Amino acid sequence: MSPPQTPGLSLVQKSVVVFSKNYLPMARVNLKRAAVLLVTGQAESLPLDHSRCWQLRSPGLILTVPEQIRLIHTNPERHWKVPPVNRREVLKRDNHTCQYCGSRSALTLDHVLPRSKGGPHSWQNVVTACESCNGKKGDRTPTQAGMVLKTKPKAPAHPAVLFAEQFWQQNSCFTA
Repeated sequence: MSPPQTPGLSLVQKSVVVFSKNYLPMARVNLKRAAVLLVTGQAESLPLDHSRCWQLRSPGLILTVPEQIRLIHTNPERHWKVPPVNRREVLKRDNHTCQYCGSRSALTLDHVLPRSKGGPHSWQNVVTACESCNGKKGDRTPTQAGMVLKTKPKAPAHPAVLFAEQFWQQNSCFTA
């Protein structure tokens, strides 16, 4: 599958898919970052029959950068940690949307099982709610208040996992 055609995009604004050492799609980086990874020996080219390559020229080097590269080494120091449960992260996870009515204004945090009833302050128990829904629910569970959550609360996924899912959905020709 060829990279998306974007008229008027300069060469350094083109993007390259970065695969892990185990050939899992991890991220999309700009051409400049891909070139740095190739020149420093941190990545290798993954030319496919149908892939496009771009040539970057400097006075002493002509570098061919394909639309896919693979990291050669894994960095054990680069561990992703689940972010703490706080307002900013919960709003981000819930896309700044009330999980009861879908409103995007006057947002607060709500404990699905109220803390007064033993509910923990955890990713599985905290959701975004507008002031109206939070007040309506009060010190009850959603079932007791006759309310339904739009999505089940869960901890955010690793960014590479989210990118891989998006990558495989967009590139369905790779799936069997």
